[in-house]
Amino acid sequence: MKLFRRRHPVVAGLPVLALLIGTAGCSSADDSASAAVPSPGAKVAALCRSLDKVLPAKVDGLSRRDPTPASALTAGWGDPAIILRCGVPRPAEMSDPEADGVEVNGVGWLLQKQKDGSFRFTSTLRRAYVEVSIPAGRAGDGMAPLVDLAPAIKKAVPAGVAD
Repeated sequence: MKLFRRRHPVVAGLPVLALLIGTAGCSSADDSASAAVPSPGAKVAALCRSLDKVLPAKVDGLSRRDPTPASALTAGWGDPAIILRCGVPRPAEMSDPEADGVEVNGVGWLLQKQKDGSFRFTSTLRRAYVEVSIPAGRAGDGMAPLVDLAPAIKKAVPAGVAD
């Protein structure tokens, strides 16, 4: 007696396999930095997109390596990354007359040292607030990234008060 095994095509298996392969390829195992994308109004977002187009390829000698999720409102350099976010809200500390501030090549910055030893700088007196976070390991010469970023900020984000 002959027994016939009936083979059923595995049609659903191929799309599932392709989905699993695609998902694995998109996992965050590549150690890229992440940054919360700001959500400014239309005028500020347009300034930020203009800034993104003129940002330098290198900051403090580090090559550009943008964080995830990809956005024209964020940029990054190096690993651990120096992160720039454009269109952030005005920090409350800007109202404090005792707050630390610096001016670097014509761009004013609010300086905030973080608990982990990193620094956050937020541009002042510009039509969009630009935030630059410098990791603790790179904080030795905290001004070098600001020197590299100043020309682009002056070009794309006019002086004034943010909307």
